[in-house]
Amino acid sequence: MKITLLAVGTKMPRWVDDAFNDYAKRFGRDISFELKEIKPEKRGGGVTAEKGIAAEHERLVAAIPLRSKLIILDERGKNWTSVQLAGAMKEWMAGGDDICIVIGGADGLSAELKARADIMLQLSAMTLPHGMVRVLLAEQLYRAYSILNNHPYHRE
Repeated sequence: MKITLLAVGTKMPRWVDDAFNDYAKRFGRDISFELKEIKPEKRGGGVTAEKGIAAEHERLVAAIPLRSKLIILDERGKNWTSVQLAGAMKEWMAGGDDICIVIGGADGLSAELKARADIMLQLSAMTLPHGMVRVLLAEQLYRAYSILNNHPYHRE
């Protein structure tokens, strides 16, 4: 299974890159986990939030791998437990599905991309810094993987 994480934003603090990479390398041979950073649209100078979202939408759509299940992160999405995420991961792996998870930019994602999503998921009902979302998501995906493999990382 291949997991592609599309994240609007570049130049994260070193601690974000270090923590993300630490979790990303923990997956076994069963899962390929790739981060693709999407250049954010500069705001100001006549570029409204709406125009910025539209420009980022085009970049995101171009980067979504073909035939991937599309998962959008949004604070109004489904609130899954780690065990529920593991159950979904098990189904995706059994079905031979690749997934693409999208973290939007500062102003969010287009309504069109949200409508196209197979799943809209939340990490929290609160708004979180984008770097923190990368780390939390990588940790939760690894936790789901460890649950499926009966690894002692996750405890109930």
